[in-house]
Formats: sequence, structure tokens, C-alpha cells
Amino acid sequence: MEIINRIVDGYHDLMDNQSDQRVKDWFLMSSPFPTLAICLTYVFTVKVLGPKLMENRKPFELKNVLVWYNLFQVIFSSWLFYESIASGWFTSYSFRCQPVDYSNNPQAMRIAYGCWWYYFSKFTEFFDTIFFVMRKKFDHVSKLHVIHHGIMPMSVWFGVKFTPGGHSTFFGMLNTFVHIVMYSYYLLAAFGPQVQKYLWWKKYLTALQMVQFVMVFLHAFQLLFIDCDYPRAFVWWIGMHAVLFYYLFSDFYKQAYIKKAKSLKLKQKAEVESSKTDYESKERKLPLLNGFSNGSALGDVRQRMAGAVASQ
Repeated sequence: MEIINRIVDGYHDLMDNQSDQRVKDWFLMSSPFPTLAICLTYVFTVKVLGPKLMENRKPFELKNVLVWYNLFQVIFSSWLFYESIASGWFTSYSFRCQPVDYSNNPQAMRIAYGCWWYYFSKFTEFFDTIFFVMRKKFDHVSKLHVIHHGIMPMSVWFGVKFTPGGHSTFFGMLNTFVHIVMYSYYLLAAFGPQVQKYLWWKKYLTALQMVQFVMVFLHAFQLLFIDCDYPRAFVWWIGMHAVLFYYLFSDFYKQAYIKKAKSLKLKQKAEVESSKTDYESKERKLPLLNGFSNGSALGDVRQRMAGAVASQ
């Protein structure tokens, strides 16, 4: 009981005294458990409940829904990216070391609100997976996809609760830019085959996401080697997330593009060799077939039989 009481007291001290008091009354910010419950519900829905409900149903036709949804995400991501720039990045923020401003001045509050809206955007992205399930695109509901979407709201919650601004918002700024590109791709793809044939750059989108995580990793861990008034715990929190997501995305890239390309080349090579073998086989058979067709081969057989009889 004493251990449990210490854990409970430590939790309350962390939530009440060490968090940013400006955000404590904001929606979903009082406790991490509602966000955790939503994330777990999301995973259960897209991996268990959704596929079960769709098992004996036809896929939904969601073309118009997807067009409007992806358009919304492009606009929302563009606004979030603009807010990150207007609140400090590329203007007053330092890429080397940027402490969190916990004051109530307008600029500090603007970046804090931007952080909360970025956190909220992670819930809207759940619909990426929900639409896959409704369309019975179960192969798209991959380990990478579910882990990425399932972890992000919980991860960003801690950022908003303790450091809504400063150094770690570099990740949000980069991520919203990547999402502008990503949802623009999905928007174009939603228009159908007449547009999809021009979307040859999908693998470069995955590469852009990997570059993003490398930049976040380097930007976060540089604080381990300099003096900066920024919580070291969040240096590790952001940095290790970058490592995890880089590993997941690089594994996806290898499976989806490198190994698939090698497999396709091997298949094409096998088809060429098979065609070559069939051609050589036909070439060998052709003289014999021609002989039978003009009677020469049959005459040769008769002469051999006659020779054999005469010798006897």
C-alpha cells in the first residue's frame, strides 16, 4: 500500500505541479487516461471490431468522402504549419536551443494553442485507417500504420501537457509540412485512375517521411551536448520516437519498394528464360515437324526399316 500511495502521490505531483498550468483546463488535458482510452479504442476498432463488422459486407464506395476528407487535411495541415512559422520557427526561434516560454504573452500562448490543435489533429488522422477498413483495404492496415497512428495522440499529449512550445515543436512544424504533401497525394489519388497514373512519386513520399525523422533525431539529441534550458526527458522522448518511426518507415520502404522491385525483376527474368527455353525447344522440333509434313522424315524411317530387313 505504501508503494501504491507513493506512485499515486507522484502522479498527482507530476500532473498538478510540474505540468504547464496554462493548459490544465483545456479539453482532454487534465489527465492522460482519456487520450489513452481513445487510442486503445482506435486500435481495437481497426484491428478487431471493424474487420469483423465488414466481414460479410460489400466495401463502401467513399470517393467523394475521401476527396473532402483529404482536402480538409491539406487545409488543416497548412494552417498548422503556418501557425508554427508565425509563432516562432524561421523567425524568432533558435534551431540550436529553444526553451519553452511558459508566460501568458500572446506569442507564447499562440504556440501553446497551436500545439493543442496539432494534438487534436492526431485524432482526425484516425479516419485514414477507418476508411481503409470500410473499403476493406485490410492490407493497408499494416503494423506501421496502426502503431504510428495509435501512438501519436498519446505522445503529443505529453508534449502539450509539459512543453507546449520551444524545442520539441520543431517536430510538429516538420510533420505538418510532410502532411501537406502526403494528404495532397491522397487527395489526388481519391479522384481515381485518370489521376492515379500520374502519381509515380509515392515512394519519394515515404523517403520524405524518413528524412523528417532523421532531422528530428539530430535536432533533439544535439541538446545532449550543449547547455539549454529545456527538459532532458523530452529530448529523449522526442529523439527515441524519431528512432522508432524511422525504423518502422525504413522497414516499410524496404518491403514495399526494394524487395518488391527485386522480386519483380526475378519474375521478369524467369519469364524471359522460360520464353527462351520454349523458343529453343520449338526450334529443335521444327525440322522434324517439317520433315513429317513433306514426307522426307517418313521416307527416312522407311529406308532404315528396309535396310534393317535386308541385313537380316
